[in-house]
Amino acid sequence: MIKRILILDKNHPFIVYKLRKEEFICDENYSDSIEKIIKNIYLYDGVILRSRLKIDKTFIKKATNLKFIARVGSGIENIDKDYALKKGITLISSPEGNKDSVAEHAIAMLLCMMNNVIRSNQEIKKGKWNRESNRGKEIMGKTIGIIGYGNTGKAFAKKLSGFETKTLCYDILPKVGDAYAKQVDMKTIFIKSDIISLHVPYTKKTKGMINENFIKNFCKPFYFVNTSRGGCVLTDHLVNALKNGKIYGACLDVLEYEKSSFEDFFAHRTLPKIFFQLIRSEKVILTSHIAGWTKESKYKMAKNIVDKIISLKKKFQFN
Repeated sequence: MIKRILILDKNHPFIVYKLRKEEFICDENYSDSIEKIIKNIYLYDGVILRSRLKIDKTFIKKATNLKFIARVGSGIENIDKDYALKKGITLISSPEGNKDSVAEHAIAMLLCMMNNVIRSNQEIKKGKWNRESNRGKEIMGKTIGIIGYGNTGKAFAKKLSGFETKTLCYDILPKVGDAYAKQVDMKTIFIKSDIISLHVPYTKKTKGMINENFIKNFCKPFYFVNTSRGGCVLTDHLVNALKNGKIYGACLDVLEYEKSSFEDFFAHRTLPKIFFQLIRSEKVILTSHIAGWTKESKYKMAKNIVDKIISLKKKFQFN
């Protein structure tokens, strides 16, 4: 039976409200170190977190009664997935909850990039009225290559349908294409794409996947959008591609140098020189890992998590 849950990050208040209404005991701990938490983790049937802490093998070994680990978000890279599953612990995430906000954000960044919205705005504020140098490009008629066709990739493709694009998708799973994107192999993505949008989880296979060799495979220059994980892109290789024209422009909501918590990017650290080349480039638009960070998605992710925990509780009671 699942009864006692430890909540390690602040989330939408709906989580605690609804779980307590369902007669779970919810303990909130938003400040203790992982070392302190481990001492009493054996008391809990479940853990809910975002990104403040890493759930590693040592943590899981001490959590002798743990039945689930729930992360409010889409990725679970801060959890030792393999060891947790080996111990029979169910892993829960909420990728359905922020898929629409990520998709909208990706399109917003792309529109700003291709139509020089940010540059024109900055120039006008400086008293410059430049029209010809800010002539943009339309999304309509372009071929979009979506790499990773899960929740966010599908939402992105669906929202693009109104732009009358030719949308292709690549995924390691077969038969995931739908009415909004035709599933193809990577060779086709390399040949036909005008725009690439990345929607993959961060794993050993995707770490640094957008690199010099990957970029060289494209038959024509393209726009690049990344709203997945920063570690999937090698920044120095991306900067070189922007300089040599292989990539027209990059829309980045995530960065290679983010902390595992995704917080306090600039605090108390020395960043590599290549990062400053990236942020000085007029070919780059940056946002602070906020693609999935809308007011609506905060509630939807919370509801997804709660619904899954309640379903899990019923499963354990039945067993």
